[in-house]
Amino acid sequence: MKPSLAKGTRDFTATEVMNRRAIINVLQKNFELFGFQPLETPSFENLSTLTGKYGEEGDRLIFKILNSGDFAAKTVSEDWEGKNSQKLIAQISEKALRYDLTVPFARFVAMNHGQMVFPFKRYQIQPVWRADRPQKGRFREFYQCDADVVGSVSLWQEVELVQLYLKSFNELQIPVTIHINNRKILSGLAEYAGISDQLIDFTVALDKLDKIGKEGVIKELLEKNISQQSIDKLDFLFSQRTDALENVLQLKEKFKDSETGTQGVTELEFVLTQCLQLGISAENLKFDITLARGLDYYTGAIFEVKARGVAMGSIGGGGRYDNLTEVFGVKNIPGIGISFGLDRIYLVMEELGLFAEQASGSVQYLFANYGEKESLEASKIIMKLRNSGVSTELYPEAAKLKKQFTYAEKKGIPNLIFFGEQEIADGTITVKNLLNGEQRSFSLGDFLRETAHAG
Repeated sequence: MKPSLAKGTRDFTATEVMNRRAIINVLQKNFELFGFQPLETPSFENLSTLTGKYGEEGDRLIFKILNSGDFAAKTVSEDWEGKNSQKLIAQISEKALRYDLTVPFARFVAMNHGQMVFPFKRYQIQPVWRADRPQKGRFREFYQCDADVVGSVSLWQEVELVQLYLKSFNELQIPVTIHINNRKILSGLAEYAGISDQLIDFTVALDKLDKIGKEGVIKELLEKNISQQSIDKLDFLFSQRTDALENVLQLKEKFKDSETGTQGVTELEFVLTQCLQLGISAENLKFDITLARGLDYYTGAIFEVKARGVAMGSIGGGGRYDNLTEVFGVKNIPGIGISFGLDRIYLVMEELGLFAEQASGSVQYLFANYGEKESLEASKIIMKLRNSGVSTELYPEAAKLKKQFTYAEKKGIPNLIFFGEQEIADGTITVKNLLNGEQRSFSLGDFLRETAHAG
């Protein structure tokens, strides 16, 4: 059988792994600078932990894990024969791969809140899985890099997370715009249009604006039995001004009869004002009234980050979720978090040519193999180099030098070392720089001192 990859997954070469690691290092450093501590949770959770947290569309995209053993024998035959998938899922699957890192984090908080110091700040960098249709920038297995704060309702958390986003992307040299909205504003819009009972249908359709356009959103709203009259009242959503704060203030009049909408405007006005006071450019922060984020658990501020000048979906997103732990029986633990999309960030940096040219490996020296006796002596030196932090290899076979040269060049190893019978007798070592062709001999002591200092 011809080997193949599962759709929506990828292999990563050494160069790709190192580039990804470079991104993670920037994010991890900044997470810790802002006071976040690391956390890891299992790759799979109980299915009941995940379902009902992401809305209908999200629930469909959860990868379910079949129960071990003869799972079919434990099903109700009528459901099996009738192919009733919804009823069958509960009978054949008790666990699922995690869909994101936020719900597992909420589960962790609910289980451990008695021992935690609030506000509790954690970051998490792990893979997640979604049974989505693979396309550019959208995979079925991908990494999320999350930072969350729980136990505080302070809007300064929103301001801090904006700063965390901008500092990280500035260091990665990606020009970005952070789109920001508030779910309370969306609730206020639904009240204003008389469709409060269809808030989820409204926000799910609105969240697709950048994918299906105004006409597509209107068509979906009509299909959800939202009246043309209500849609007409919301027409102003599709023609926003460039000034973020001005757009927020315009809503005050429309929300004079909506307590929730007014609260959303007040919260967003605070965040935008403080960010501007901190010197954050209006170019970097945009109030996007059509931003909905298609997850049911958001209750306040919502964020989405887009790279400027690159045709790519969001490369980050998040928001406030003040009620999430309630589904696990723990009340009054407000939370807010953001996520960096590692895989899309990688694609953006690749497209913008932001990765430094580098060898495919970090090996600095390759010792040529002249035979068993010479290899033993070379191995003694290699041990010393590695103990000094210098990455070194011995070519495994006593092959022709041409073959050993080729190996070093293809692997991107910059230095080939000759340590044969004559060098061993003389106490010297010869180093050939494969990048410029220069070849030099050193006393063994000088070489070890020089490389130890460099390592």
